[in-house]
This record gives sequence, C-alpha cells and structure tokens, in this order.
Amino acid sequence: MIEFRVNEERCIQCGECAEDCPAGVISMDEYPKITNEEGCYRCQHCLAVCPTGAVSILGRDPDACTELTDNMPDATGLEILIKGRRSVRRYYEEDLDQDLIDELLDIACHAPTGVNAQSVLFTVVRESSVMNRLRSEVMEQLAKLKDEEKLPPGFAGQYLGGAVKAWQKDGTDIIFRGAPHLLVTSAPKDAPCPVQDTHIALTTFQLIAYARGVGSVWDGMFMMALSVIPGLSARLGIPANHIVGYAMVFGEPAVEYHRTVQRGPAKVNVVRKEM
Repeated sequence: MIEFRVNEERCIQCGECAEDCPAGVISMDEYPKITNEEGCYRCQHCLAVCPTGAVSILGRDPDACTELTDNMPDATGLEILIKGRRSVRRYYEEDLDQDLIDELLDIACHAPTGVNAQSVLFTVVRESSVMNRLRSEVMEQLAKLKDEEKLPPGFAGQYLGGAVKAWQKDGTDIIFRGAPHLLVTSAPKDAPCPVQDTHIALTTFQLIAYARGVGSVWDGMFMMALSVIPGLSARLGIPANHIVGYAMVFGEPAVEYHRTVQRGPAKVNVVRKEM
C-alpha cells in the first residue's frame, strides 16, 4: 500500500503533483488521486512538489520534512566542498560516534537510484575492534596467497604483494590506511542499475561525511583483496545475489588540508548541430 492521502483543507488544486509524477499515476479530479498504485515509483515527488504540504504518501508526514526555501546551501559553499574534498589516508584510531555514522548513512540513502529502486545495501564496520580483526584476516589471507604464488598477475598482484610486504616488514597498512571504519556498497544483481547506484551512494556518503569533518578514501586495494580472498564477501554479510559496487574506509582524519586544489580545464566533448 502506498497510502496516498490528500489534506483537502490544504490542497489548492494546483495540479503540480499530477504534472510532476514521473510514473504518470496521479490524476486530477477535484483533488489528486492515484490511478495505478502498482505503477507508483515511491519517489515522493508528489510530497516534495506540493507547495502547501497537502500530499502524504507511504505514510510520510509532510510536516516532518525540511522546507527547502532558505535552507539550501549556497553555491559557493557547495563548490568549496567539492573542490576541497581530499582522499584521506591518515586516521586516528578512535571510533567515530555511532550516532554520527548512522546519520551519515541515513543521509547517503537519499542518493538517487535507477527507477528509484532504493536497493543499495550499506555494509559497514562500525567498531575499530572489528576492523582490526578484519585487517589481520585480510593480511593473513593475502600473505598465504602470496606464498602460494596465487596472487593475480599484473598490477593487482603487484599492489597486493607490496601491501603484504609492507605489513610484514613494519605493520604499515596500505590496504585500509589504518582507518577505524569500512563501508561497502552493494545492490541486487537484478536491480536496474546496481553498480551505478552503489557508486552514487558512496559519492553522496563521502561528500556529507567530509562536510561533517569525517575523512574517507575510495579503497581500490580492498576491492582487489575482496576479489581474490575466497568467501570474504559472505563473511562480511554481503548477500550472494548482490554485486559489490565499491568500498570506502573512513574515520576521523589525522591530517588537515587548508585549501582547494586547482584542476582542469574539464575535458569536454560538444555535440554539434551537424551530428
């Protein structure tokens, strides 16, 4: 049940909810109504676009939402966040506050998904004690593969072999960078856009995390390890029918950056009229 409700005392019959519905399942009679519940995308556009907060769907109370007017970040601040975000590879060992982690994940789940599937699973290591066990297991398994000459050929094997060597030599953690937390995004294989959805979700997480003072880095080294260590995905609790999109480590940064960098100009391909 999508629980589509209209507060007739608030409704001004503007028709915006019907006009903006991407599934085209809202019609206007005297008041808006749903014509096909099964066709609803559950995107809540109707709730968001209503100027008077007259529309409720999925049991959501429009009065519990945040008004956008006068609450949106200014463009300059958002630009600085995007340009100033850094990949953090130095962390303090202390756990982040659990409420902060939950807040970041609850925000990140608002990231767009194909056909509004909302099927991204956030697999998170919330405690450094768990992270330490995972770190030790991964290094132990990689060392075994290295000794048995079973690391993959090419740069992946070289990188993983180098990580094992650094760990065994002086405890340097190249794979997880000493971070206290790990986040892996996955989605069902039959979702419309599983890989893209997981990447968008991680990008959203990284930006809001940085805005909250939390550092992170996309962890390609762990993705390599995940692909060669048998059963590791299952031990992390990732369902067998999921595609793992990517991984990210995060925590309180032990480094402070003071300015944006300078990149560009953007590589742009303009489609011409004569195409």
